[in-house]
Amino acid sequence: MFDNLRKINLPLTDEVILSLTAGDLVSLSGVLYTGRDQTHRRLCALLEQGLPWPVDLAGQLVYYVGPSPARPGAVIGAAGPTTSYRMDAYTPRLLDRGVRATMGKGARSAEVRQAMLAHGAIYLATIGGAGALLSKCIKASAVVAFADAGPEALFRFEVLDFPAVVINDVHGRDFYEMQGQVGG
Repeated sequence: MFDNLRKINLPLTDEVILSLTAGDLVSLSGVLYTGRDQTHRRLCALLEQGLPWPVDLAGQLVYYVGPSPARPGAVIGAAGPTTSYRMDAYTPRLLDRGVRATMGKGARSAEVRQAMLAHGAIYLATIGGAGALLSKCIKASAVVAFADAGPEALFRFEVLDFPAVVINDVHGRDFYEMQGQVGG
């Protein structure tokens, strides 16, 4: 689809994160985790109660998606990104706990961008409206926590050649601003 994709293995290393620049097109392969509003609320509630998370997300990428159910023979149903700003109230706390990257669609708040700078984290966006196409890049899927939340459960995905673009890098650059856009 794109000729200039940079192949990146997950989880992200410090070296890779430091080398990425806003606007870089990447192809992600490896393990990532998912979470939408329900997962974020529950993770933050566990933090407030002083309880451990059901899975260690330190060093991981969290993809904002609520996948649809898999059809027979498929790993997962459509798995397109949800709007990232809905997680902005929770994101700084997840970054405090070591999450290194998030991925969804749309712009992030100034507070989240500051938290990313403080923690050396990045934000990526992927193709909105193309959930069926993106699901073909997901080679394995398992619910790891909050199964009762349905598509908003915390999933572990194994991905191969999952396309994304770096929107916010660790140097404070914002690809949307560079392009003169309001936020994707």
